[in-house]
Formats: sequence, structure tokens, C-alpha cells
Amino acid sequence: MKEPTKEQIEALMSYPADQKVVMINHLKYKDKVDGGDESGEEAYQTYMVKAAPFVEKVGARLLWKGNVTHVVIGDDKIKPDAVLLIEYPSIGKFFELVSDPGFQEINKERSLALEYGGIMAATPVTSALS
Repeated sequence: MKEPTKEQIEALMSYPADQKVVMINHLKYKDKVDGGDESGEEAYQTYMVKAAPFVEKVGARLLWKGNVTHVVIGDDKIKPDAVLLIEYPSIGKFFELVSDPGFQEINKERSLALEYGGIMAATPVTSALS
């Protein structure tokens, strides 16, 4: 699985320090985890349980998680299996999470579970119609 590029990290560092950020996770599970019988989805669930204390420690929270059942508009070939939204109090708290050595160790399990695990940063808006 790909890691962020230097340019992506630099761009993310310009995110307003005083704003919440929602990380949109686009998840495509592996059929089977390399060298095992566990499905990617099962492995990802195990990773989520282990990651939860680190997420809570920085004051972040899972807003929503759902399985993608249909593509209504777009390309079926890039349909994720699931999408989840995690809200962080600030971009600094996101960087605090991803730089934590304990989190880095379990984050390897995320990579083992996923064919693709894209993450996009989004700024919350005050109105759903904005």
C-alpha cells in the first residue's frame, strides 16, 4: 500500500491549525491477508480495535463507517468496500497520532489488511448545503 508523498505531507501541513479536520478513509480490503487465512476485512477490524485507544488519546472520534454497496455515479472498478470518517480536533492531533511509535507499529496491520487505503482530509462546513 502506498504511503503519502513528501508533497502530500507538506500540503497537509498548511491545513489551518485551529480547525477540525475529517479524514475520509477509502478502504479496499484484500481477499486474504498475505500468508494467512484471515480476510482483509477481518484483519482491518482487528486493527481498528487496536487503533481505538490511540485515536481516543488525541481526542479524535469515528463519525461514521459504512460498507459501500452500490456505485450510483462513477466507476465501479474503483468502488471501495467501506468508507469511514474520523474527526480530529486539529491537524496537529492527526500528526500526533501518526507519529506515535505505538500507533506506527499497529498501523502495519492496516497495510496488511488493505489493497488500497486512501485518506483524504476534509474541512467541515457549517451547512450541509454549503
